[in-house]
Amino acid sequence: MLQDQITIKNRHTDFIKKVCESNTVYALKGDQGYATSYSNEMEDEDGEAVQIVCFWSDEARAKSCIEGEWIDYQIDTLSLNSFVENWCLGLNNDGLIIGTNFDNHLFGFEIEPLEIILEIIEELKKNGKSIRLNKFDSILDMENQIREVLND
Repeated sequence: MLQDQITIKNRHTDFIKKVCESNTVYALKGDQGYATSYSNEMEDEDGEAVQIVCFWSDEARAKSCIEGEWIDYQIDTLSLNSFVENWCLGLNNDGLIIGTNFDNHLFGFEIEPLEIILEIIEELKKNGKSIRLNKFDSILDMENQIREVLND
């Protein structure tokens, strides 16, 4: 079990690095919307498992999950700035969480949307990179606003 947690954490670290290098995030989209699962770790205020929307750092990993309940899904490519500004902020507002680099057994890393934004910003800054944002002046502005929200 500990080995599985280490593997899942390593896949998440890989997700952060790869999406910052490629500026691309992958999702699976079907007739009913995007690929979702339910958290093994987080519950809402009613004690129900929180819904997860799944994302991948590379097309091959996403493609390997097109089976079972996702058999009719197609790969959807998202820009990193759209992922951060639209997806993460929107999922946070909806009370959903993000799953990164899930495998075909639906195991992956679960993270709050605002937390993953901070991890992505940290990785971008570490590598001297930035992304163009439409709703914020800069990644620093976004980071400061998220930290304010998290500290309230």
